[in-house]
Formats: sequence, structure tokens, C-alpha cells
Amino acid sequence: MSVTTDLNAPERGPGVKETGRGGRRIDFARYRDLSLVPVLLVLCLIGFIVSPAFLTTDNLLGVAQQSTELSLLVLAAALILIVGRMDLSLESTIGLAPVIAVWLVLPDAGRFAGLGLLPVWTAIPLCLLVGAAVGALNGFLILKLRLNGFIVTLGGLTMLRGLQVAISKGKSIVDVPPSFQYLGSATWLGVQAAIWICVILFALGGCALAWLRHGRALYAIGGNPEAARAAGIRVDRLTWTVLIIGSVLAAFAGILYTGHYGSISADQGNGWIFQVFAATVIGGVSLNGGRGTLFGALTGVLTLQLVVNVMTLAGVPPLWNQFLNGAIIIVALIISRFASGEKQE
Repeated sequence: MSVTTDLNAPERGPGVKETGRGGRRIDFARYRDLSLVPVLLVLCLIGFIVSPAFLTTDNLLGVAQQSTELSLLVLAAALILIVGRMDLSLESTIGLAPVIAVWLVLPDAGRFAGLGLLPVWTAIPLCLLVGAAVGALNGFLILKLRLNGFIVTLGGLTMLRGLQVAISKGKSIVDVPPSFQYLGSATWLGVQAAIWICVILFALGGCALAWLRHGRALYAIGGNPEAARAAGIRVDRLTWTVLIIGSVLAAFAGILYTGHYGSISADQGNGWIFQVFAATVIGGVSLNGGRGTLFGALTGVLTLQLVVNVMTLAGVPPLWNQFLNGAIIIVALIISRFASGEKQE
């Protein structure tokens, strides 16, 4: 085939692929990230049928507000999975980071033995700093000591959860800094501030992955780290940076969650990692790295939350939520397997 373009060749759209026999077929893999959009529309229709209150502004904003903290964890997990890594400790960071920040800035109030070493206004920076420290530690163990990432972050999940319980003495902390309360309960232009923050962070992340050189490099690292290294990409440095960013996002999710509910529970974030992976998987982010978009991950979060909301309005007991999340993951994997056209190994 010559280098020049064959002007007589039929024009193919972005979602059309040659079959090898002169025919064409739809390449469903290219539309994988949009696969949940029809599902969301169907859920909205079902929700309206179940209860007319479903499509009210208050209900939809309530669903979005309930999704913000989980969305930030999904954003973190999606970035880490795209680069070909996994971080289970995100579940514990969302609880530990706010606990340490409050412990350092609030004095001893009897119910909670705070140290009160730093000004109250430093609570948010301290919380984010704790998240960065967790991500940096994970990166050191995984990239420098070459330890298994799954085992490292699984151990981190347990260790950080234990530290949170030890500092809080297993009790909920009801006295939280005003800055936490503001971000969790304030409204901007009639919409909760947490929703705006979540949308902005997803938009920034999506733009970075699409247009920035380092953002596109994450896909190369996740797809083939050795080839990326040979192409001059600083694989370890970028991976370490993504792990830190992911933990910072988890810590920020802890701030929003704390402000939303006005307290830090002793088991804050417990069990969330299953929902996080459910949302990322059904949103089209590959567990093998190098594939997926943040838009797809966001639609995964909204799908899970809308399913729960519809079930609640329909009077289904919440005890079925965990079963449903697991079923959604399995079904999504099956659909993804055939829609992507991957060959069975």
C-alpha cells in the first residue's frame, strides 16, 4: 500500500472498522466510555415511573451530593488504574486524613483528646498533606523497594484504618473545623459547593489526560511501561506523582464527607473500595491499565447512585445494595469483554 491516500477508498467514520473482507462493522470498543449513557437514561425513566419525585430538582441534587465523595475516590482510582497500578488504601485515607488534621488543630475537649498544636485554619492543608504523605509512602514502597502494589496498599488499608481508630479511640468526632463544614454544606449558585468542586476536578483531570503531554503519557505507561520508558517517559516519577495525587483526592473526599455530615465517624470510608472499583470497572476503566476515561468513570458513579436512589424510592430494603453492586461489576465485565473485542487468552 502506498504512502499516499487512496482517494477512491470509502470514507470510514470514527466508529467503523474494516472486517478484512471488504465490509465494515461498528467498532464498539471506541464507544465503550459512552456505554452507560443509555443506562442512565433508562434509570431516569424507571425512576420517574417508580416515583414522580425522582426527577425533581431536590432529588437529583441530593443524588449528586451523595455522589461527590465517592466520585473523588473514583477519580483517584481511575488515574491510578490508567497508569497500571492499584491503591486499596484510598478507602482508609478518606477517614485517617481528617482525623489527623482535627487531632492536630483542636484542643482536648474531653470527648476527643486533641493536641491543639496548630491554628484551626490549617486543618484543610494538613488533611491534604496527610493524603500526600500516604501516597508518597505507597510510591516509595512500590517503586523504590519494588514491593507488590496490591499487598502494599492492602496492608496500608489495614494499618491506616487501625491508626484512625487508635487516634479517635473508636468514637465519632463531632467537633470539626468550620472550614470542613463550609465545603461540605455551602451552596454556590443554588448548587452544593461539593458538586461544583467535583465537576471542576473531573474536568481538569479529563483535559489533562486528553491534551497534556504528561497526561497522555499515563496511558503509555499503563499500556506498556517498558516501551514508555524506552520512549523517554519518566515512568517511575509519573507513577509516583499519580499515587500522591490519588491519595490527596481521597483526603479531600474526606473533607467533603466530614463537612457534609458534620462529624468524622470511627469507620469513615469502610467498605468504600468495593463501590470505587465497581464504578471504575462499569465506567470502562481497564484493570490492566492504559485504557479508560474519567467521563466513563463518572458515569459509573452516577449509575451506582441512581440505582440505589431508584431502589430506595421503590421501597427495596438497602440490604440488597451490596449484592446489586457486585452483580453490576460482573455484568459489566462480561459486556466489556465482548464489546471490546479482546481475544481470550
